[in-house]
Amino acid sequence: MRQLNRTIMKPYQVACFGEVLWDILPDKKLPGGAPMNVAYHLQKLGVPVAMISATGNDADGDDLRQVMVQLQLDTTFIQTDPRHETGKVYARLAATNEMQYEIVQPVAWDFIQASDRLKEIAKMPGYLVFGSLASRNEVSRETLLSLLDGGRTLVLDINLRPPHFTQELVELLLQHCHILKINEAELAQIGDWYKFPASMEERVRAFSQKYDISTIIVTLGDKGAALLMENAFYLHSGYKVTVADTIGSGDAFLAGFLYNRIVNTPPAVTLAYACALGALVASYHGGCPAYDPNEIIALMNK
Repeated sequence: MRQLNRTIMKPYQVACFGEVLWDILPDKKLPGGAPMNVAYHLQKLGVPVAMISATGNDADGDDLRQVMVQLQLDTTFIQTDPRHETGKVYARLAATNEMQYEIVQPVAWDFIQASDRLKEIAKMPGYLVFGSLASRNEVSRETLLSLLDGGRTLVLDINLRPPHFTQELVELLLQHCHILKINEAELAQIGDWYKFPASMEERVRAFSQKYDISTIIVTLGDKGAALLMENAFYLHSGYKVTVADTIGSGDAFLAGFLYNRIVNTPPAVTLAYACALGALVASYHGGCPAYDPNEIIALMNK
């Protein structure tokens, strides 16, 4: 796979909207939030990213902004909310090797304010990544909705976190996406709302037809991932690694997928690369670990 040429990139090729926060683990705290994790990995791969969020006017917010600068993330569109604290999530590893989360609310990223600058970003060519969590509060939800008709390719990382969503919200967001990323449990849950077929491929195709979504990615944990794209269905069994934790591995997967879409990689290779990046990040601690992108290719070639 060829190295990314930054000259083909457009300014703010990807905009990521939503939560930036601290993941509070039993022994440490790490920067996180799904949109921020996606932004970090895209930036690592050379993709210019606008991160749209808010922190509090507090020490946690100052620390988080400092970390974002150290991670070389653009903080131009990180607002400061004087009335609400910086986001926090208390995370622990369950016996199933999946992360469990307690998400504090309300916090600053629940109150992302609409602005003319954000609307200009929304009109620039490229992708807009968003999820359901940052729409739990009306303020950020209305700001997001104001950005969805700007012309970008809309990427919904559904990211259901009970009790922070409703069926009505999920259906609203599904009506505003061109690319959907969903995990196996979410596919089963939402598919059951509509009595979709039980088999994964049939369920994915039913999703595609109901909501007119041409590209659907299903992450399957350590079993890899599936992809529906241009009416063709692809499966990849994933890559075996020693798991440190699974924080942000799905976000890394999405970043790997979008990077390959931007550089016009064929779908099967795109899926393999995304699986490799997701697995690589699971072998490190936290959602924004330091790594060399060459490690992705090395894992694919094992």
